Amino acid sequence: MKKIKVTLVGGGSTFTPGIVKSIALRAEELELAEICLFDIDKERQDKVAVVVDWILKEDVKCDIKLTVTNSAKEAYTGATFIFAQMRVGGYKMRELDEKVPLRFGCVGQETCGTGGLSYGMRTILPMIKVIDDVEKYAEKDHWILNYSNPAAIVSEACRKLRPNARIINICDMPIAIIDMLAASLNIKDVSNIRYDYFGLNHFGWFTSIDYKGRDLLEEIKVYIKENKVLLPPQHLEKIRKNKSTGDRHAVSSWLHVWESVYTMMESFPDYLPNTYLTYYLLSKETVEHQDPTYTRANEVMNGRERDLFAGVDHYLATGELKEDTFYAGSHGDWISDLAIALKNDTHARFLVITENRGALPNMPYDAMVEVPAYIGKKGPEVIAQNPVPLFQQGLMMQQLNSEKLIVEAAIEGSYEKALQAFTLNKTVPSMEVAKQLLDAFIKENGELWPTLK
Repeated sequence: MKKIKVTLVGGGSTFTPGIVKSIALRAEELELAEICLFDIDKERQDKVAVVVDWILKEDVKCDIKLTVTNSAKEAYTGATFIFAQMRVGGYKMRELDEKVPLRFGCVGQETCGTGGLSYGMRTILPMIKVIDDVEKYAEKDHWILNYSNPAAIVSEACRKLRPNARIINICDMPIAIIDMLAASLNIKDVSNIRYDYFGLNHFGWFTSIDYKGRDLLEEIKVYIKENKVLLPPQHLEKIRKNKSTGDRHAVSSWLHVWESVYTMMESFPDYLPNTYLTYYLLSKETVEHQDPTYTRANEVMNGRERDLFAGVDHYLATGELKEDTFYAGSHGDWISDLAIALKNDTHARFLVITENRGALPNMPYDAMVEVPAYIGKKGPEVIAQNPVPLFQQGLMMQQLNSEKLIVEAAIEGSYEKALQAFTLNKTVPSMEVAKQLLDAFIKENGELWPTLK
């Protein structure tokens, strides 16, 4: 059998070391010969590559070839799998995506609300370039597995502009929720948890969760009601300890999100919501909780970012790699297992973002929805779900049309359609606020956005 090459687009990401470790641990199943890191930021990628090289040689101890490049041709030539995790504009622009809306009393979040619309406008055309370059240089049977956010807007743009692209858009947030649920209920083998889910990316609901005949959805409802949060006991204990010592991270943005699951389920208890629904169903409360001078972007830059690059410097100076330098876990496992399912035609079950085509019978046929699918060598075989209840359908249609309009605005260079997208978004209270936000984002994004007229 032919040995394959996997290319990571956005090789300078802090997630790269964890993804590489997941890939390397599955080298035999993937029949892997080479991992290539590709990023336009050479300085950043070169630092991350130091950790990646250590992982391959010292941690996993394998003979996988590592290539580090800033050339699209070199990156994609001979590649079978392309894992895309771009962050167009870097953390500087993420910070603005989060802080600009807060100036106007709206939710500040990188993928949701108007911050997500801003990020989407930056990412659409670069993702189309990735598809075109991959099509030109990679193996004919290649697959692009896309983690790049905001995935809902990116997937809609790909559907509209490159409908025949061999791309599967995915998100690991539902998997993170399942991990938290499993830890809360003391379940170790998460792979045996089976669930049904419907929605859009960062905008969906679990309708059933089963573990060897156990109804986990009902169990987790009880747990959330008792603890007023969807976090396992060990997390809760750490939070209590940190609060008692005055640790500000005990009341970070993510803690608010996990607590909001309780609030949402108190009013709407039928399904377990994706945590990102916090930003839409509890917009006012989220804004009140947020610090306009210190958002999630700052938490990441002063946490995961700092730890990785400080760890690289320490390793280069001492030859010792600290334990907290990088994180490896479900984020990398999910995308690597998806590649195995595609390559080996396993028909394993995954949650993917895909064209609806009747999977949700009362949603538009061309909507990019997030639903379970069996994955084989021909791609996703979507598992049909029940009709979406009226309340969730109404929310989804509002969000879907906002996302469709921002994609059309980017393609057509239409200011009016961008304004419609902002006005329609549930996190924005009025047309006038939408216009103020749009104009502010045009100024902040500059040439990173398409020109709007």
